[in-house]
Amino acid sequence: MDLNFLPERIQAHKSALVNIVTPPICTERAEAYTRAYQANEDKPVILQRALALQEHLRTRTIWIKHDELIVGNQASKVRAAPIFPEYTVRWIEAEIDELADRPGAGFAVTEQDKQSIHQLTPYWRGKTVQDRCYGMFTEQQQEILASTIIKAEGNMTSGDAHLAVDNEKILSLGMDGLIAEVRAHRAANDVATFDGLKKEQFYHSVEIVLTAIQQHMLSYADLAELMAKSEPRESRRQELAMIAENCRHVAHQPPQSFWQALQLSYFVQLMLQIESNGHSVSFGRMDQFLNEFYVLDLSSGKLQKAFALELLQSCWLKLLEVNKIRSGAHSKASAGSPLYQNVCIGGQRLNAAGEPEDAVNPLSWAILESCGQLRSTQPNLSVRYHEGLDQEFLMGCIEVIKCGFGMPAFNNDEIVIPEFIKLGVEREDAYNYAAIGCIETAVPGKWGYRCTGMSFINFARILLAALNQGIDATTGKAFLPHDKSLAKGNFESFTDVTESWAEQIRFYTRKSIEIDTVVDTVLEQQAQDIFCSSLVDDCLARGKTVKEGGAKYDWVSGLQVGIANLGNSLAAIKHLVFDSPLNGQAQISQPQLAKALAEDFVGAEQEQLRQRLINFAPKYGNDDDAVDALLAEAYQVYIDELQQFVNTRFGRGPIGGGYYAGTSSISANVPFGASTMATPDGRKAKTPLAEGASPSSGSDRLGPTAVYNSVGKIQANQILGGVLLNQKLSPAAVASESDKLKLSMLIRTFFNHHKGWHVQYNIVSRDTLLAAKENPEQYRDLVVRVAGYSAFFTALSPDAQDDIIARTEHEL
Repeated sequence: MDLNFLPERIQAHKSALVNIVTPPICTERAEAYTRAYQANEDKPVILQRALALQEHLRTRTIWIKHDELIVGNQASKVRAAPIFPEYTVRWIEAEIDELADRPGAGFAVTEQDKQSIHQLTPYWRGKTVQDRCYGMFTEQQQEILASTIIKAEGNMTSGDAHLAVDNEKILSLGMDGLIAEVRAHRAANDVATFDGLKKEQFYHSVEIVLTAIQQHMLSYADLAELMAKSEPRESRRQELAMIAENCRHVAHQPPQSFWQALQLSYFVQLMLQIESNGHSVSFGRMDQFLNEFYVLDLSSGKLQKAFALELLQSCWLKLLEVNKIRSGAHSKASAGSPLYQNVCIGGQRLNAAGEPEDAVNPLSWAILESCGQLRSTQPNLSVRYHEGLDQEFLMGCIEVIKCGFGMPAFNNDEIVIPEFIKLGVEREDAYNYAAIGCIETAVPGKWGYRCTGMSFINFARILLAALNQGIDATTGKAFLPHDKSLAKGNFESFTDVTESWAEQIRFYTRKSIEIDTVVDTVLEQQAQDIFCSSLVDDCLARGKTVKEGGAKYDWVSGLQVGIANLGNSLAAIKHLVFDSPLNGQAQISQPQLAKALAEDFVGAEQEQLRQRLINFAPKYGNDDDAVDALLAEAYQVYIDELQQFVNTRFGRGPIGGGYYAGTSSISANVPFGASTMATPDGRKAKTPLAEGASPSSGSDRLGPTAVYNSVGKIQANQILGGVLLNQKLSPAAVASESDKLKLSMLIRTFFNHHKGWHVQYNIVSRDTLLAAKENPEQYRDLVVRVAGYSAFFTALSPDAQDDIIARTEHEL
């Protein structure tokens, strides 16, 4: 692989995108949807949505720029973020004048934009998904959401996503074939029944949407032909002619070349984003469903590898153009405005005899090389690891990791496949799973929404409530009161503490499910994703959208934040409050600890106590059972409680319909920390919580192997929403061939022996990060791993930047 080459026009396109510091907004979608909804108020919501998408695709601005090879734009301007009024307008109206000034998530808004928004938002007030949810929430649920102990805003303000659709199906059938399937189902449907009437509305909507998408693809063919007529360069004129031919062909027929197959796959991705803008819309196993096109074109001489890499990079930059606007609060939990558009490569497949074999193929290598050359934030590249993964390919992955942009990340087949089979996933499907979004996993084209990404829950704040009569330390409210507190000193033993934690976490677990149930119900009724459902089995056969139970499989996961803080805090309480003194240090009394927490460790005496909490209690991430076991046991209470609940699709068709845990907290550890008071691990109030399942910054002092050992003690097989582990290495740690070999051995040990779920690496020095924060204009293209995704460092808020700088930098 040559990782130091990038075609001139790809570099120019990337630079143009990276240097858009404050991207614009786009009101075209909001205007079209408002027109269509107003004109069709007599129709069912699902038909309103179909006609609204049709109207938008018919009237929107399209363009082809940057000498690009893959075409299709989400918005009227480059990197512009569309507005999706059917989900929410309340925060847009409130924040429209301050959007440009938001740190790390600013958007440029013209006076014309403001006028358009103020004209259309009155129509949507009281009708949006968010409004309908709040109309259904109980008073207590609203109070808990307002407290931010549980957060679910992102679930209400855009589409669900967190899935990969069936790209193989559309590549095989083509658009005409898919429409024919819909028409066949519609013709066979009995509209004299209640279910049949609902199915008719679904099939009718799908047909409207697919036909509109066909016409939209053809509009790009027309534009390319028009541009070719005035293009002075012969080479570009030929490219535009081929782009027109590609778009015209895939608008109807299955693709016949790698270029066409990649273009159609991108069109699918783009339409999913335009339909609902849900994040974590992922391609699935692109190296598997596009490899045949790639190999045939290479072998026939129709395609040269260098041009294939350029095609891939053109696609990746189109992903980078896709943008999303979030509220100020939500943007803090998604630092760097990520879309988490995952491409998954490697792993295993079943051969003709039904036996597993390494699935790495020529396209796996090409995708890896193209991403290593581009060093962008999109796609979010993941590799499926297994014990038989080719060592040469693993070393190639490490060579790309060495480039320093946080990719690829690794997921472990040795955990995911057997656990999926235990859940009831068919063996063939389990072997075809893909990474979705950050680190979560699902079967492409057969799994429902939000394999992770349901409501977020703050473990640290719930522990503080457990320690003080159920009172939330931030708001002063007690949602589940009890009579024990550190201040009173009436915890008779550490067992009392863990029992109090168990009571509180069970309560908040139920509340999170109650909130999820409301949101899912409203989304099902108000915001059907029609195109998405047409490419998820068995939606067409069942005549149901994904949200109604159309998918073959449907398990979901929320996100738990502050995991390491929970373990470290429990260890500090056990060892310094209830157990024998450590290293001759006196015990800390319950009232002393309560006073220190309430006062945020202010003053010399309190700071001394804080240092004892930090230095004389065991810390997760150092292979110490004294803390690791406490964390595993406390987390298990949540996992056990969660297993009794089901989602709204349960019993309506899918296999599953349940919940499991997940630690992919994205950047929510920063804003969640900002709303969390001081914790018994010595963490000061309003500072970030630990990210994912990673140790707290600076507390993992014994190197990466010790971290692997600690993480390996968490029951990853019961946390199928993903166990996210971030590792930060200095560039010197992977400088030599022996260093890289050592890292490959560490990865194999972590996955093979400790049954780790996931690992990813930041290879960037602290000095570079500090310099980039000081002089951002010189580091616009610096990419770092934030959580389960990468982002441009200078696009992050100062708090998110500081959190990354503070992480432990390991040596091998």
